[in-house]
Amino acid sequence: MKYFSKAIAAVAAAAMTLSGSAALPGALYAAPMTASAVDDTNDDWLHAKGSRLYDMNGNEVWLTGANWFGFNCTECVPHYLWSGDIDDMVKDIADHGVNVLRLPVSTELLYNWMIGNPDPIASVNPNDDPNYPINVDLINPDGSIANSQQTFDVLLAKCKKYGVKCFIDIHSPESNNSGHNYGLWYGKSFKGRDGKNVEVTTDVWIETLAWCADHYKGDDTLIGFDLKNEPHSKYGGAPIDAIWDDSDAPNNWKKAAQDCADAILAKNPNALILIEGVEGFEGHGAWWGGNLRGVAKYPVLPESGTSQIVYSPHDYGPVVSDQPWFHKDFTEQTLLDDYWYDTWAYLVDKDMYPLLIGEWGGRLDGGDNEKWLGLLRDYMIKNHINHTFWCLNDDSGDTGGLWKDIQFGVTRAADGTIQAKTTINWDEEKYDTYYYPAIWKTLTSKKPIGLDHQVALGKDGISLNDFYASYASSEGSNLDGGTKSSGKIVEPTDEPKVTTAPPVTTAKATTTAAVTTAAVTTTVFTPSSGNEDLGDANVDGKVDLNDAVAILQYVALPAKYKLSDEGVDNADIIDRGTSGVNGKDALAVQMVDSKLISTEELPLTSAQMESRLK
Repeated sequence: MKYFSKAIAAVAAAAMTLSGSAALPGALYAAPMTASAVDDTNDDWLHAKGSRLYDMNGNEVWLTGANWFGFNCTECVPHYLWSGDIDDMVKDIADHGVNVLRLPVSTELLYNWMIGNPDPIASVNPNDDPNYPINVDLINPDGSIANSQQTFDVLLAKCKKYGVKCFIDIHSPESNNSGHNYGLWYGKSFKGRDGKNVEVTTDVWIETLAWCADHYKGDDTLIGFDLKNEPHSKYGGAPIDAIWDDSDAPNNWKKAAQDCADAILAKNPNALILIEGVEGFEGHGAWWGGNLRGVAKYPVLPESGTSQIVYSPHDYGPVVSDQPWFHKDFTEQTLLDDYWYDTWAYLVDKDMYPLLIGEWGGRLDGGDNEKWLGLLRDYMIKNHINHTFWCLNDDSGDTGGLWKDIQFGVTRAADGTIQAKTTINWDEEKYDTYYYPAIWKTLTSKKPIGLDHQVALGKDGISLNDFYASYASSEGSNLDGGTKSSGKIVEPTDEPKVTTAPPVTTAKATTTAAVTTAAVTTTVFTPSSGNEDLGDANVDGKVDLNDAVAILQYVALPAKYKLSDEGVDNADIIDRGTSGVNGKDALAVQMVDSKLISTEELPLTSAQMESRLK
């Protein structure tokens, strides 16, 4: 049986195109913003341990967000920016407690960015009337409208301003409003902006994502990459089903995801890698992108380790497509028994990997669909499962959105500057009943918690530092039954951004200095010739997960998170003396902590470590 996911409705504004009308008066507009507007300390990257996500100081975080599609479509812009001001809209998103946005894009879009010729976007100026421009942030001084990458950069800057994080999702190979129906990451073609006919191969898909990771590695607003939306069967025109096994078959999604993860992490080792499931595995069917049974048998194992891996199934209710597990008086337990547990929930229950439900949502029917929405909502809260609701915009045909409509107006100040004011009308029942309870917030005061250490989330929310400094130990949050905790805040810094550690030279000479006033001998640290201290990066006499965190912090920001000379030497475990300290060393410490290897076996080569992981 095939399980059909959402089908985005044809967009009413799809006919809107970039106009070639006369340039608008340049004095009225500002150039598009850059993405480094505020808080560019690059210290908000996340990593996984077991089934939870943490910041660089080991504080737990919870990603509770929503989808905003449009970059993946032929308009090449988030939908409704033609009727809503981008600053007003992002502010309202943050004010409603959305701490992360999943932004669907296409490989075609990234390809055109990569070659330096971004697509134009659908008009952000209704009827191209210079007296009523909506998005002044998207209009250049010469009156031209920002292209798709400039628009993306402005969106990142606005998200940074209001404390929202983002990750992109490759929704389809080519820009296509119904491209999600195609189940593979390769096999489609398009005409690039360079005039070339481009076939989307696995190599092209990987190349564009690796380019994007490299280009934005200095901006921790973009925290990760969802490698492919809903790999599935031949439905939608794919020549072959997406599979999950340990083969070298071109349609093996597990291998493709692992190769792509390696390429991205080589450019930005701090990025989260979100990996969806497939439709079928060993005779068991699932929603498109929902089947993660294969992880238990064939996990994705990047060369640098699994600290950045998040698995991301999608789940829907009977309004999207009726399924056998809904044909009873279903409960949380029956859903677990019939579908959830073996398909994806086991990964969190067994504390193996974090989950992020990349899509859940649907129309309110007063019946089984709302029952399912409530059960999934509660299960995610109880089990610390990250999620992004599908979706914000209401032009998704079979699910609708959290927004009902958008109203806008324009005013002209005395100095001639044009200002727009956007009002988003939210679906209050859907938001209040099903989405709001599942956003991360303080337990008593109900303050939405952001993922940025310095910038509060919207008008009533708090930053991650705020939470761990003032709320975590006093009232806790709506996770884990309000369990109180403590945390270490990340201090702001003006140090330059560093995303990879430079090679570390471990050979250091021993010197003796004679002082005339007394016979004093000063010894500079000498690297160990044995393995008795390998892994003890923080030099506390033991090897545990604190050492793995210390290594990851050092790799991310060595100027800020220093290790002693002895700690650097102890941390150099994998390919000792040749590659310096990197993410593989942190993984090796995790393997010691998990008793997969012993300290007596250290150091290891990369090949030896990989053999232990198989």
